[in-house]
Amino acid sequence: MAAVQGILSQAEEVIEARPEYYLYAIAAHVDDSQRTWGLDATGVVDCPFTGKGIKVAILDTGVDRRHPDFAGRTIVEKLFVDASSLTDVVGHGTHCAGTAVGPRSPGVVAPGYGCAPDAELYVGKVLNDAGFAEEGSVAEGIEWATEQGCHVISLSLGREVRPGEKPTPFYERLGKTALDMGCLIVAASGNNSERTSGSIAPVSEPANSPSIMAVGAVDPTLRIAFFSNGAVNPAGGSLDIVAPGTSVFSSFIAPKDYEILMGTSMACPHVAGVAALWAESDPALRGQALWDALVASAKPIGLPKRDGGAGLVQAPTKGAGMARVPTV
Repeated sequence: MAAVQGILSQAEEVIEARPEYYLYAIAAHVDDSQRTWGLDATGVVDCPFTGKGIKVAILDTGVDRRHPDFAGRTIVEKLFVDASSLTDVVGHGTHCAGTAVGPRSPGVVAPGYGCAPDAELYVGKVLNDAGFAEEGSVAEGIEWATEQGCHVISLSLGREVRPGEKPTPFYERLGKTALDMGCLIVAASGNNSERTSGSIAPVSEPANSPSIMAVGAVDPTLRIAFFSNGAVNPAGGSLDIVAPGTSVFSSFIAPKDYEILMGTSMACPHVAGVAALWAESDPALRGQALWDALVASAKPIGLPKRDGGAGLVQAPTKGAGMARVPTV
């Protein structure tokens, strides 16, 4: 294997020669009654923007377009894995999509739970019906979303990395290319920590790539979630921002229709949705500029940078965005 890698690495068209890993959905089921606290904590409930005109891609297990909160909504979809259909049969992707772009106003049977309800939804099914995928599928999904002109890509998936493991050029190139094309990729930092016993795992791949925004999770008390990975890998893998990631209420597949989950997977679409709000607020906020706006506006909550990055993601307020663009 080493000899083959060495030979391939010499080829000009090869970015990196290494085994292809499987990535998986980063979530865990919980039984908790708290709901919609994430919209309050991130300031979304008071935000005058709704994500209108902004394209958000959820690359996950697909979405259940039969869900009552997605009925009649235009959804651009594409399949990247070996699966029976585009429909989400796991629930993970539907839950993430709901948090990012689901309804903000309360419905007949559910509270409001979505950050950017008027954003345009793009769904790439890059995880199969068991919640796993080869890296190639994820890469194809990212390339597709950027080619579609998506402003934000949400990746609630990842692979656990070893202590000292460096970020791979494979994902860094994808992240950098996306930023250059005006697209921000946000990714879940991973759930491999056990902070109650003092164990903090390094930020997962691909979130550990410098050009992909790594999202950690906090609980309703704004403390770091016990499972949330941190920036402990000296070889690379920063933690850029945090968002609500426990007791998160959102859409789910039938027959439940709604579910409360926890995980950095749940934190990630909060950031994606809030990013869409910032992108709507100012057409200049694209790619790196959008990244910078999210970091600059994050709310300090007393967490060390290792755990909380810049702080808790915050939605733009009235007067934000366009007011900062010079007129001529």
